[in-house]
Amino acid sequence: MDGLTYSTGRTRPHAVVIGSGFGGLAAAVRLGARGWRVTVLERLDQPGGRARTFRQDGFTFDAGPTIVTAPYLFEELWEMCGKKLSDDVELRPITPFYRARFDDGTQFEYTGDPAQMRAEVAKLSPGDVAGYERFMLASQEICRIGFEQLGTTPFNSLADMARTVPDLLRLGCWRSVYSMVARHVQDDRLRTLLSFHPLLIGGNPFAASAVYALIAYLERHWGVHYAMGGTGSLVRGLAKLIEGQGNTLRYHADVQEILVRDGAACGVRLADGQQIEADIVVSNADSAATYRRMLPAGHRRRWTNNKLAKSRYSMSLFVWYFGTRRRYPEVAHHMLVLGPRYRELVRDVFTRKILADDMSLYLHHPSATDPSVAPEGCDAFYVLSPVPHLGSGTDWTVEAERYRQKVEKRLGETVLPGLRDCIATSRMLTPLEFHTDLASEHGAAFGLEPILLQSAWFRPHNRSEDVERLYLVGAGTHPGAGLPGVLSSARILDQMVPDVASVV
Repeated sequence: MDGLTYSTGRTRPHAVVIGSGFGGLAAAVRLGARGWRVTVLERLDQPGGRARTFRQDGFTFDAGPTIVTAPYLFEELWEMCGKKLSDDVELRPITPFYRARFDDGTQFEYTGDPAQMRAEVAKLSPGDVAGYERFMLASQEICRIGFEQLGTTPFNSLADMARTVPDLLRLGCWRSVYSMVARHVQDDRLRTLLSFHPLLIGGNPFAASAVYALIAYLERHWGVHYAMGGTGSLVRGLAKLIEGQGNTLRYHADVQEILVRDGAACGVRLADGQQIEADIVVSNADSAATYRRMLPAGHRRRWTNNKLAKSRYSMSLFVWYFGTRRRYPEVAHHMLVLGPRYRELVRDVFTRKILADDMSLYLHHPSATDPSVAPEGCDAFYVLSPVPHLGSGTDWTVEAERYRQKVEKRLGETVLPGLRDCIATSRMLTPLEFHTDLASEHGAAFGLEPILLQSAWFRPHNRSEDVERLYLVGAGTHPGAGLPGVLSSARILDQMVPDVASVV
């Protein structure tokens, strides 16, 4: 980046950020705090990307992320602007973190309290208490190395990767998350509960590196929180910070091409033909789409169309947002409604790529904590089912309503009795919308699948390997998906993008 010059006629260097997901918003705040003039370009009509908000019939729905962990990563962004997060957003701790309902009707309260968790494990499988404790100690050490140290370390060279190998080998990260869990506990239900976390970031628990076992301790250490008003309140708060820095967010601004001059990004071209000059470009778009759709093949040596075609992509999601004309006070804020199969269902989603008849569901019930998201006497819900990405060939224009009815039936038979007769509002999000609305390759909900050979150095770098002055943030780059991951990807930019004072 030595020798970077200001854009013609500009008094401050200009950064263009493509996309306003949490990674893009966090990058914009960080760049603005360091003196960059920033323009955020969002193709949709509101900020947030996957974290946008739906409002319908008096209900408010978070489209995407619902679980806030490691809140200090948000607090940092407000502090960089001389403000406090709590002045704009109330983060409320949630307990239990999750209530899991197994197919046999057994329930498990998953919390951050060690004593309560030991008691819950003992009720489920008394012989596994000691093994559970060993697993949590392992998760703590992996979190210390894998998240606290490596999560904000850029992997720009093989040497960066080589330095981590001893720790990764010592921690057994060549194993899968499930394999690691299975070494510690024997009960199948407990193995499911302790290994499901990779699904929250697009990973297959039977293939994702055991480094992702860090999530269990990350949740215990920093807690699980809900942003009152919905996750969208965090999006709006970040947008307010950016505007308070004197910077700009533009909507309906669809970037078609990243412009390159002499091997370096120099701006973008929008769908309407407008060109915007920039000294650096930061892409919060899907990493595969950034390279395949926005950069002509002649500018790419590493991330070629062939390499992208051979890469493995995460599963997608079917999400049903619905409101009810009655309350369900007995239903927890976060619930896991687990089906009869685990390994085989995951195989159907990731390997066979078929839409199975059975399902395991994540049910979000925000009105359990925040009545403002639903009309009086009503409840708001969001239910998520992992499904294959569009490589499966599933025709969601045909299958969406059929699948919704299956989900409705499953919930009605388990945790929401009488559901069919009390639906007040309804909308769906399928892999098709992930592809068309969010420009995600294959409609994958989390970008590249987080397997060992698509993590760290093997993942698209935060500083592009192909084009100078092009940076990547978000789920598709290092360290990966999930709110802590995408916020950390923006944090990494602080080590790579020069300060304004050093730009000559």
